[in-house]
Amino acid sequence: MDASPLTLTKKAHSCIRLEREGRAVVIDPGGFSESDAVGGADAVLVTHEHPDHFDEARLRAALEADPALEIWTLRSVAEQLSAAFPGRVRTVGHGDTFTAAGFDVEVHGELHAVIHPDLPRVTNIGFMVDGSVFHPGDALTVPDRQVDTLLLPVMAPWNKISEVIDYVREVRPRRAIDIHDALLTDLARPIYDSQIGKLGGTDHGRLAPGGSAEL
Repeated sequence: MDASPLTLTKKAHSCIRLEREGRAVVIDPGGFSESDAVGGADAVLVTHEHPDHFDEARLRAALEADPALEIWTLRSVAEQLSAAFPGRVRTVGHGDTFTAAGFDVEVHGELHAVIHPDLPRVTNIGFMVDGSVFHPGDALTVPDRQVDTLLLPVMAPWNKISEVIDYVREVRPRRAIDIHDALLTDLARPIYDSQIGKLGGTDHGRLAPGGSAEL
């Protein structure tokens, strides 16, 4: 793992950007995220096919605009892009490791969280970047290694706050930073901040879209 500073920039909803020494990787630039979320990225990682995480038209445009851009994702997403961009869309799954834009990445997890028993579960993977930052996508996946910074899906149709708190307790990261928050109203944010902060057992914080933190 590179010892130079790593900068995390929060984008809207579940999208985040990680930068080090002029290189950038973006995770989950979906339909709820800013239209320019992929701009200037060297690599994009996508956790699953749902439109708030994967915007096909946006990624096609980004791949066409930048011939050097590469994408790492699971099969259900890769199949929608790989034919048009041969060699630039890589399919990965649980247990795989790879290097993207100079970042070391591990893949953890296989399935999306249960939304309702009557709905089929899609596949979902999480990404551990440089052995420290974990983005689980839409699942409460617990990696089999220590997590320094957990990107925490705080509000979704598939979770409730008690599960979010127990997830933080189980992962035991050094810090947790909110993602998957586009549906969380400003009225509810202080409640989530207070309860996760008091009960999660770790440093908990959130960044407004566009806000950054050095990790």
